Amino acid sequence: MVLFGATGDLARRKLLPAIYNLAHDGLLPSNFAVCAYARKPKSDADFRSELRAEVEKHSRQKPEADWDQLAQGMFYVQGEFDDDAGFARLDARLDEIDRQRGTKGNRLFYLAVDSEFFVPIVERLSANKLLTFQRPDQPWRRVVLEKPIGHDLKSAQGMLYAVEQHISERQIYRIDHYLGKETVQNILALRFGNCIYEPLWNRKYVDHVQITVAEAEGVGSRAGYFDSAGVTRDMVQNHMMQLLCLVAMEAPGTMSADDIRNEKVKVLKNLRKMRTPAEVAEHTLRGQYGPGPDGKLPAYRAEPGVPSDSKTETYVAMRCFVDTWRWADVPFLLRAGKRMPRRETEISIHFRVPPLNLFGETGHDKPCFGNILTLNIQPREGVVLDMAAKVPGSGMKLTTVEMDFDYTESFHQKVADAYERLLLDAMNGDQTLFTRGDEVEAQWEFINCILDGWSNLPPPRFPNYFAGTWGPEESSRMVPPCAESWHTESKRTAVPVHARKTP
Repeated sequence: MVLFGATGDLARRKLLPAIYNLAHDGLLPSNFAVCAYARKPKSDADFRSELRAEVEKHSRQKPEADWDQLAQGMFYVQGEFDDDAGFARLDARLDEIDRQRGTKGNRLFYLAVDSEFFVPIVERLSANKLLTFQRPDQPWRRVVLEKPIGHDLKSAQGMLYAVEQHISERQIYRIDHYLGKETVQNILALRFGNCIYEPLWNRKYVDHVQITVAEAEGVGSRAGYFDSAGVTRDMVQNHMMQLLCLVAMEAPGTMSADDIRNEKVKVLKNLRKMRTPAEVAEHTLRGQYGPGPDGKLPAYRAEPGVPSDSKTETYVAMRCFVDTWRWADVPFLLRAGKRMPRRETEISIHFRVPPLNLFGETGHDKPCFGNILTLNIQPREGVVLDMAAKVPGSGMKLTTVEMDFDYTESFHQKVADAYERLLLDAMNGDQTLFTRGDEVEAQWEFINCILDGWSNLPPPRFPNYFAGTWGPEESSRMVPPCAESWHTESKRTAVPVHARKTP
C-alpha cells in the first residue's frame, strides 16, 4: 500500500489504525507493507514511532506484541507531489520492498490528499511508469480516491476524464466510508434476505422515507474546505445519495459489484430533477447556525477561518422523488446539518397508516400512527421496528413499542471501523462498496440543479437556527402532516419490547 498524505488527519486517525486492526485480526498477509510518500523529511524509524502513537490514540484495539511485526513493513519516502525525482525515489524504494518482502509488484495507491492533487499525482505516477493500464499478466495496480470528486458537475466530469486517461475504471476505487458501515451494508441483507420486508417496500405501503445525517460538532479545522463546499456538497452529494440508492434500488441480478452499482445508477437517473428556482425553493431549505441559546456554542460565522458574512449552508433539508414504478410520488426526505443536538445518522421507513381506526379517538396515544422501520447507522448500529401494542389493563389503549436489534449486543463484538472493510475490499479487488464513475456523474447531475436554483434565488437570512438545535423551524414543512416532525427528533417515545443490555 502506497500512502500519499500519510502525515494528514485522515491517515493518522483512520487509515493507519485500520491497517493495524486488520493485521491484529489476522486479515493481512505477514509480508504486507506500507510505503508512505509525503513532503516532510522523515526516516523510517521516525515514521514507525509516530504511527504507534497514533494507533494508541485512535485504534479500536491497542497495539500489542504484533505491532513490531507490522511496523517492520512500514517505510517512508520524502517528495513533492509534482517532483519526478521524488517519484523516481519512490519507484526505487518500492522495488527494494518487493525484493525484501516478496510483494510481487502489487500496488494499492491511496490518495489521502486534497482532491486538487488527485490528477497531478495520477499523472506523475503514470509518467514514471508506476501506474499503467491493467493487463492480466501484470501485477495489479489500483488507486483509491477520497471524496470529493469535483466541486460541481463540470469539474467532476473533468476529473473523471483526466484520471481515466491513465487507468481503467476497474483500477479506480472511489471511497465513500459510509458504504463500509455494517448497517449500510445490512440494508441489502434486510431487503433481499427477508421475505417479510420486500413485498412491503414500495409506494403501496410506504408513506415516506427520511434520511438524517446530524452532526453535533461544528466545522472544526475544516473551515477552509467547508466554507467553499457547504453541507450539500460535503454530505448530500455523496453519502446521502448513496444511502438513498440502497433504499430505493431494485434487486440486483447477483451480488457482483457491477450488478449492484448498475441498480444504484438507475435510481440516480430516475431522481426527479428540480428544473426551476421555484421548484428548488419549494423542495429545499437551507440553514446556517447562529450561537447557541445560552451563548456557549459559537455561531458558524464566528468559527475560526469562516468569513463574517458567509452565505454557506450548514444545514439542508430537501424533498426528493424517485420516478419509478416502485416509488412514484413517495417523498424521500433528506436532512443534514452541523451543530445539532447529537451525532446521529439514520434511515427511517414510514409505513402508511391503517385504513380504519378501529380503536376510536382514545385508542392510540398517537393520533396518526404507522409502523416505522429505523436503520441506525451511527453512532449506534442496528435496526428498530416501531409497532402498536395494547397497554396492559382494562380497555383498548394502544401505544408504540420497539423491536430492537443492536449489532454490538447481538454479535458480542465491537463493530469494525468502515475503513477496515473498505481497505480490505480494495486490496482484494472487490469494487462493490466503491462508487463508479457514472454514479458520481449522476449524483452531481441531480445536485447541480439544486445549486443552480439557489444561485438564482435571494440568499436566505442567515443565521436561522441556534447551534445545538435541530435546524430552522420551517424545516417541519418538509414532513408529511401525519409524521408531525422529523423522526430523529420524535422517536425517543417508544417503549422497548425488552430491556437493552449493556454491551
